[in-house]
Amino acid sequence: MYAVINLNGDQLKAVPGVNLVANNLNKEVGTIIEDTPVMLLDNDSEVLIGSPYLENVKVRLEVVENYKGKKVVVFKKRRRKGSKVKRGFRQHLTQLKVLEILK
Repeated sequence: MYAVINLNGDQLKAVPGVNLVANNLNKEVGTIIEDTPVMLLDNDSEVLIGSPYLENVKVRLEVVENYKGKKVVVFKKRRRKGSKVKRGFRQHLTQLKVLEILK
């Protein structure tokens, strides 16, 4: 059983008991989230597809950790100009645990 949810504009596959990584949600660790729209539900014997979202289907998520991702280095160089710029960036991420899918 799994569901496809819309979380901050990202579509994620939610399977009970599995951890997800999403963009920063600004929630504290231990917070339970239930208001995520569900787009698709696959329940072994049937597949429900919303247009755009399903009614009466909820996914319970728990915030496990807020952290920064791996560093991405952005390097720009203009040839023959002596111009170069090196910058780094670390994305803020939130790790979520899928507790259950309520139908």
